[in-house]
Amino acid sequence: MEPLRTKGERMPFDARHAVDLFCYLTTTGRVTGKPHEIEIWFALRHGTLYMLSGGGDGADWVQNLRKTPAVCIRIAETATSGIARVVDAGTEEDALARRLLLAKYQQGYGGDLSGWGRTALAVAVDFAAVSGD
Repeated sequence: MEPLRTKGERMPFDARHAVDLFCYLTTTGRVTGKPHEIEIWFALRHGTLYMLSGGGDGADWVQNLRKTPAVCIRIAETATSGIARVVDAGTEEDALARRLLLAKYQQGYGGDLSGWGRTALAVAVDFAAVSGD
C-alpha cells in the first residue's frame, strides 16, 4: 500500500480506505451540541481528507465544523478524530481537493460533476501523526 504520510508517520487511514466510496463525518451540532453524522464523498492525500460541500457555507455540516472544528471520520470500520477546516479558495490546496474528488467520482457518476467541482466549497480534515512501528 502506498503510504499517505511521510516515512516514520502513518495516518489512521491507508490506501485501502482511499478506494471506499463514502466516509462518515460526525460534527457537533452548533445549536444542540449533539453529534451529527453524514455520509459524504471524500478523497485522501498525504494525511489529509478532502470533501466538497455542494451547499457551500450554507450546509449544516459546514456551519457545525466552523463552530467546532473537532470532528470524527469513519471509513469502513476505522474511525478517528481530526480537525476540520475550510480550504482557502483559489489556493493550490483548493485546486488539489477539487481535482482529487472529480478524478475519484466523475467516471462512475451518471451525470456531469464539473459544475460541482468548480463551485463547491472545499473542506479538509487533518489528522495528528501517529508514531510508526
